[in-house]
Amino acid sequence: MSNAVIYARVSSTEQEKEGFSIPAQLKTLQTYAVLNGLKVVQEFVDVETAKQAGRTTFNLMIEFLERHPAVRVVLVEKTDRLYRNFRDYVTLDDLGLEIHLVKEGEVLSKDSRSHQKFIHGIKLLMAKNFIDNLSEEVRKGMTEKVERGEYPHQAPVGYLNDRLNRTIVVDPEKAGFVRKMFEWYASGEYSLEDLRKRAVASGFRPTKKGLRPISKSMVEWILKNPFYTGTFRWKGGLYKGKHDPIISHELFEKVQAVFKNHGKRYGKGRVHTFAFGGLMTCGKCGCAIVTEIKKGKYVYYHCTNRRGLCDRKNYREETLEDQFADVVGGVVIDSETAEWMKEALRESLAEETAFHQQEVSRLTRQVDEVKRRLNQAYLDKLDGKIAEEFWAERSKEWQGEQARLAGELVRLQNADHQYINDGVNLLELSQRARELYVTQEPAEKLSFLKLLCSNYTFEDGRITPTYRQPFDILAVTAAKSEESLAREGVGIAKTQDGYPRQGSNLRPAV
Repeated sequence: MSNAVIYARVSSTEQEKEGFSIPAQLKTLQTYAVLNGLKVVQEFVDVETAKQAGRTTFNLMIEFLERHPAVRVVLVEKTDRLYRNFRDYVTLDDLGLEIHLVKEGEVLSKDSRSHQKFIHGIKLLMAKNFIDNLSEEVRKGMTEKVERGEYPHQAPVGYLNDRLNRTIVVDPEKAGFVRKMFEWYASGEYSLEDLRKRAVASGFRPTKKGLRPISKSMVEWILKNPFYTGTFRWKGGLYKGKHDPIISHELFEKVQAVFKNHGKRYGKGRVHTFAFGGLMTCGKCGCAIVTEIKKGKYVYYHCTNRRGLCDRKNYREETLEDQFADVVGGVVIDSETAEWMKEALRESLAEETAFHQQEVSRLTRQVDEVKRRLNQAYLDKLDGKIAEEFWAERSKEWQGEQARLAGELVRLQNADHQYINDGVNLLELSQRARELYVTQEPAEKLSFLKLLCSNYTFEDGRITPTYRQPFDILAVTAAKSEESLAREGVGIAKTQDGYPRQGSNLRPAV
């Protein structure tokens, strides 16, 4: 009996709807486990609310699976219950798990058919696209709120969130000490450590619960936050807030001048996030490509040269940006090829339906045969033709086989052909892949690049990708489409590294 974990997730709004609730999900997954002979060793549940949209339990599940290599099976209701972003997919894929998507009738593992992996990739992208649309709507709402002067986050120390009136008000207990900190530091006679010690000595605590004393970094954050002047920062801009100021703009500027004179730099010592860190290996010796900052601001990439075979030549991060964008562009196909692939997907529905019907018939025959054996053996036991011990041993074996076959039948009967529509949507999305990629934040770009390819080799300044499924199919199709155009005397403008340049016009081949 294989060990398995169950993962269920629901939002607070879905919790109220029948069929979405946690109990409904758990019941479905527990029944599936019994029918398929799986032993559930742990259950993980996430409930997302409007105030806190996080997945703490999902991270605990990952830690559990990393600590228990004997547990390699994850039971979950549907694709969009398990994944919330590309990073989740990459994390689970690296663990080599067997994932059962019960309501979708799919079991995914490293041994799954390429067709299954292709469809799974489509569903993942559709789920991510849906999440992005939701995020976009949330961002629009936050932007409108910010433009009205309403701060969209938790009020900083010195203020309180008035939940009843949905406003931010001055905290009468802490505002006075915050003002004092600004005045002390503006005098130039105190260091950040001096202010921290004064705060600790006075019993000042930055949080409501007051469990921890204030830190030096928190003191600096307070003194550099314009919120206390009645304004606030939001996505690089400075907005006029509706909240009352604790200090004047003049006092705030004096404090910033003291910081400047002391040569302080807020954020010094933070770990730098590299755009493509940990993605590449050297194509010449197989060692890791690592990053290095020079002159405090220029980022370079080079081979570690641990085997002594490379020259450790440095390449600027800026020179790699276009190449990675073109890797994404490698899965972009022209509209004519996309239409052909859509038609091929629709035609594959007939083949998949035939296979589905054959499997259902085969399993049904096997179930009937097991039932016949059980009935006959029971009659033989009653007639005294077989011993009680023999009956007990064989009936237990047949009942286990019966449960396994019943589970497979449930999986097939629940399976649908939504992948046809999803596949069409994926092809339409792939035509804009590069355009969408270049507009993402660095962290999302990195996650997408990890999802897109299993490996990137780097040699002589050029990146060579190894696409994952189903992107490898799109990449091959895009390449064949280009070759076909070339045979017809039409060329596609490329970058200096040989990748098709997205958005370029067709031009006569030279």
